[in-house]
Amino acid sequence: MIRTKLTDSLVSSLEPAEEGTRSEVFDTKIDRLAVRVTESGEKSFVLYIKLPGRPGASRYKIGNATRMTVDGARKKARQWLDMIEQGIDPRSEARRRRLTEARSVALTFESVAEEFIRLVASRQRRGAEMAREIRKEFVTRWRERPISDITAHDVMAVLDEAVGRGAPYQAHNLLGHVRRLFNWAIGRGIYGLDRSPCDKLRPKDAVGPRPHRTRVLNNAELRAMWRAAEVMGYPYGQLVKILALTGLRKNEAARARWSEFDLDSDLWTIPSERMKGNVAHVVPLTAETVSVLESVPHFAGGDYLFTAMRVRPGARAVNDFHLAKQRLDALMREELGDFPPFTFHDIRRTMRTGLSSLAVPGGDIVRELIIAHTQKGLHKIYDQYSYLDEKRRALEMWGARLRSIVQPADGNVVDLRAVS
Repeated sequence: MIRTKLTDSLVSSLEPAEEGTRSEVFDTKIDRLAVRVTESGEKSFVLYIKLPGRPGASRYKIGNATRMTVDGARKKARQWLDMIEQGIDPRSEARRRRLTEARSVALTFESVAEEFIRLVASRQRRGAEMAREIRKEFVTRWRERPISDITAHDVMAVLDEAVGRGAPYQAHNLLGHVRRLFNWAIGRGIYGLDRSPCDKLRPKDAVGPRPHRTRVLNNAELRAMWRAAEVMGYPYGQLVKILALTGLRKNEAARARWSEFDLDSDLWTIPSERMKGNVAHVVPLTAETVSVLESVPHFAGGDYLFTAMRVRPGARAVNDFHLAKQRLDALMREELGDFPPFTFHDIRRTMRTGLSSLAVPGGDIVRELIIAHTQKGLHKIYDQYSYLDEKRRALEMWGARLRSIVQPADGNVVDLRAVS
């Protein structure tokens, strides 16, 4: 048995043991501590001890000698010896601490939020938007905090900030997101939660009444938006045009796949899981819409029309709507100067308002069906007619009206709000 005062330089200089053997050098400062070297040159700090409840002394590895210093090995050896004197098994204590640390990490707001996004939000119709807002507004603030420490005051601070920057609609959405997250976490029963900080937060009191949006783009704004979309190009430029022509909701159009289109029949069937009413929606394709689709590239990597280009094109739908809207607004300001803000959803309202100015065959039933508003009452039950021809004619009329607005001939501009 070799004994010497271990030093880092000595440990570093030790040669591999002879073939089929192991060599050990014991420390003179802590007599049960040694550095052990294998025939392959692997070096470990080991401690010869009798653990509580074990019949005799054995050798236990306490660290890799190529990564742990001698001082570090001595410190850990003393800790183990102290615990043994108290009747504690150091290995069991180490496992307990690792489990405690793992549970602590698993119970941070960030970890629970990411589980919610993975298991719940990712399956929702607007899941990408929900995930983005949860990460931006909540995770960035509460990342490492235990989820059980989040209070109603913390939630209100986020909501007040959103209202303060003039985003009451977003504040309502944020309250809905975080309320759902906490209720889900309580229902799971594994995060140490038995109450939600949102329990007593009523939207009307916490944020204020949810105002009804009435924003409709005028002719000049529609024209500027269309021209800005042309400058933006693929993918968001074409997406904006599709929204203006069809009146679809943003995600209904943005997640379109080529397999949904029957270009021989000029029909686009959007599956029920992407529709707000959970009913498949058929969009007749007009010449204007087909013209936009013809400018959309096909990618071998996937089936999405409007695709993120950073990954494999075609494999994932676009979802960076915030930056796209900023770009659209900036381009429109170059033509208009300042103008009242609008959202992608306001394009839908503008289209629906435009339909009201046209003598649409079938009237309001067809106008509402075009934007996927389900029929009410007895109509919903007994009227199973598809109105496909009427919808096509109405969309053709709207396409012509929109064309007259965005590409007007001199003296031939029809006001969007004018009633036919």
